[in-house]
Amino acid sequence: MQPIFISGIGTDVGKTLVAAIITEALQADYWKPVQAGYAEGTDSEWVAERISHPQGRVWPETYKLSLPASPHIAARQEKLEISLDRIAGQWTAESAIRAGHLSDYLVIEGAGGLLVPLNEKEFVLDLVKKLDATVILVSRNYLGSINHSLLTAALCQSHGLKVAGWIFNDQYGHYEAEIAQWSGFPSIASVPFYKDPDTEFIREEAGKMKTSLLAAIG
Repeated sequence: MQPIFISGIGTDVGKTLVAAIITEALQADYWKPVQAGYAEGTDSEWVAERISHPQGRVWPETYKLSLPASPHIAARQEKLEISLDRIAGQWTAESAIRAGHLSDYLVIEGAGGLLVPLNEKEFVLDLVKKLDATVILVSRNYLGSINHSLLTAALCQSHGLKVAGWIFNDQYGHYEAEIAQWSGFPSIASVPFYKDPDTEFIREEAGKMKTSLLAAIG
């Protein structure tokens, strides 16, 4: 089972939507290891309600924290410390449970961007390394997004992360191609703005990007 890690250039850039589309496109399993804040529902619940393929499974969170804050702060409030070993242990255990009827891919949704702290010493990018995952970066069009996108790309390069490419979310300007060119990472797909993404929208977008997605992740 190949781990595909969905990370964004920041918070609220559409990672969950993109993760749902990729899960649908790859007929994959989905996993959000660390959920911080769930008063309005979890990302796992949102994805589960909108994907339609029968082969995949939504894995339970390793950490489900009530405070909508940086994970290390949300965990501290509950007198916990997020352990990458524990997350990796769930990866091993869930894979064993799914042995014999695994999807080929596991879509893992991160928390915020790659430098979001998970504990006092480790960040989301350390989790990517721990799971030896291929990264797909999500960028959204807003003032400053070029800078945030290129900083994220530079971080990936400096840490030697395996990056399949970009998925651009929402309405992008002409600089979508420029971000891909300047970063050195290819553009996989662009997801248009849609006010209330439902199962039909996710299925349609999954169909559009499946070929380029499979080519990007190898």
